[in-house]
Amino acid sequence: MPSSPDRPADDSPRAGVLLDVDGTLLDTNYLHVLAWWQAFRDNGVDDVDMATVHRAIGIASEELVQRVLGRGGLDQPPGGGGGAVDDDLVQRVSEAHSERYDALRDQARAFPRTAELLGALADRGLAVVLATSGGAGDLEWMLPAIGAQDALTGTTTSGDVEAAKPAPDLLSVAVEQHGMDAERTVVLGDTVWDVESAKAAGMACIALTCGGISREELEAAGAVAVYRDPADLLEHLDGSPVGELLRTR
Repeated sequence: MPSSPDRPADDSPRAGVLLDVDGTLLDTNYLHVLAWWQAFRDNGVDDVDMATVHRAIGIASEELVQRVLGRGGLDQPPGGGGGAVDDDLVQRVSEAHSERYDALRDQARAFPRTAELLGALADRGLAVVLATSGGAGDLEWMLPAIGAQDALTGTTTSGDVEAAKPAPDLLSVAVEQHGMDAERTVVLGDTVWDVESAKAAGMACIALTCGGISREELEAAGAVAVYRDPADLLEHLDGSPVGELLRTR
């Protein structure tokens, strides 16, 4: 699936949904947690626990390492609080994570009814765009794992932006790339970083708890609705903020 725009014939901005991938469509968050935990230890960092790593999942790799290793904690922006982390260590941990995750990747599975959800969104005339903090190369295995590639309008990855979540860049660029109307676009994610990114981009975020973050935390972050997983959202789609979007478009 190319990341090039797929605009309607009249070139008018489209209503649509921007979808996170890890933890939202694919059950991969805990695989990433294990890979990061191993990567830190591979580089002599033995005092990072899995719970801390899990709360950072959803941030792009280098910033995740910076936040976990002392730039003021996960609730602070990079550069705040503690001292800077050595760039070489950041790079080594990030590379070790990629190697560790590659060994786990064949265990990645889509959540139940994920492909059906994407198809239902497309059938309702919405632009359906994946907006992932992963790289373009990750799409080679992500797309077959997700299924329903014909339902996708396109993709936007971390390689298309300079700043990762919770910055709004990934979502804002996706809207521009794929001819979407930000005021008629909702975001689907599973972490507080997805919610914060959507808010910063001026969009509503529907959140799923299948990535391991609680309903209470997601609602506190500003999610406009919370569902268990793609199957739960699909069952309640017409009564969800997506249904409201369709009624007002």
